[in-house]
Amino acid sequence: MIQTKKIIKCVEEVKGLFPILYGEINDYQINRYQKLIDRFNEEVGGYGYMASSSGRVEIVGNHTDHNGGPALACSISLDTIAMFKPTDDGIIVVKSEGYPDVVVDLNNDVEYKKGSSDALVKGICEAYIKRSYKTGGFIACTTSNVSGGAGVSSSASFEVLICEILNFLYNDGKITDKDKAIVSKYAENEYFGKPCGLLDQSAIAFGGVTYLDFKTIGDVEVEKINNTLPGYTLVLIETGGDHKNLTDEYASITDEMRAVSKYFNKERLIEVDEEVFYEAIPELKQLVCGRAIQRCIHFYEEVKRVKNGANALNNKNYSQFLDVVASSGRSSLTLLQNCCVPGEREQLIPMALAVGAKYLNGGANRVHGGGFAGTILNVLKNEDVDNFLNKMTPIFGKGKVIPLKVRKVGAIIL
Repeated sequence: MIQTKKIIKCVEEVKGLFPILYGEINDYQINRYQKLIDRFNEEVGGYGYMASSSGRVEIVGNHTDHNGGPALACSISLDTIAMFKPTDDGIIVVKSEGYPDVVVDLNNDVEYKKGSSDALVKGICEAYIKRSYKTGGFIACTTSNVSGGAGVSSSASFEVLICEILNFLYNDGKITDKDKAIVSKYAENEYFGKPCGLLDQSAIAFGGVTYLDFKTIGDVEVEKINNTLPGYTLVLIETGGDHKNLTDEYASITDEMRAVSKYFNKERLIEVDEEVFYEAIPELKQLVCGRAIQRCIHFYEEVKRVKNGANALNNKNYSQFLDVVASSGRSSLTLLQNCCVPGEREQLIPMALAVGAKYLNGGANRVHGGGFAGTILNVLKNEDVDNFLNKMTPIFGKGKVIPLKVRKVGAIIL
């Protein structure tokens, strides 16, 4: 891989990396990078290094990670990019396009408002120090096309970006991808106040397609899949659903699965043997609701699907891979039951899945991420994408049907 790791003054010095990051060199990325370089020169003065941190897609593994199960995920061709340079004042300044400046003074033990980007950066630095890593000041200008509403982890993209900048400037690039992911999760949990798992940060930090196993609490085992789906395009559809007031719906999935695992005196379902679970159903159904049992069945079957999907990609068996994706979608709809809120009339995700299925032409689709509202994932052959976009965009709106390629690398300094 070409990496300059030097002060960048024009886009010509980095565009050779675009095929690795975005699948191609195109005018959109050229203009995007040049605009950032010019903004840095105007707002900060001079030029700096450049870094990129992607978004992510969960391919298979819907609501498995919080019970210790695996997931199949990938980094994608949407990213947060930064131009930055070190400072000697111990202050981190991040000028994100469209947002207030982030300013974190590492010289003082300042408490930043929970839920703010300032607190997030502070949390990353604190976690680095606890692990005997170094931190220091820098100033950065960033821009991102990792949409906050598309379920592709804009916050994790930002977190891993900050981790990689500090890794490059002050730690000689020695911090592992796993540590960057764990530190990012810690900052989001403890300083930002969002109880996320480790999937998002791991997929972004490692890059490419990854089999992520969460059987050990607080850790992840990673197997890189040497297949970036070259003949296929991932298309996300933002259905327009509203996530407000859905906290209880998301929590119910974890709570109901936990109620079952607690029956066996276990913390997570991965610790409960599948056959033992099935044998206990006569007693379980007296203690938990039928939906909880169905959600557990989804978990056990989804764990198998993740493994089968990884094997299919390793063997380039694309028909089997698409069957796995489609089966995951059916299970999420009927067993996990996270495609709409009970009694909801709009049912945007089920509608999107049903309409999209007509134009997949042998591809597959499924709910993406947490569910209930938000996005669906469609996997199509490259030659079918234009027709799919033409049919689905009038339904969901311009900019809401988003074609993506698998990105080959994780967060990097260009």
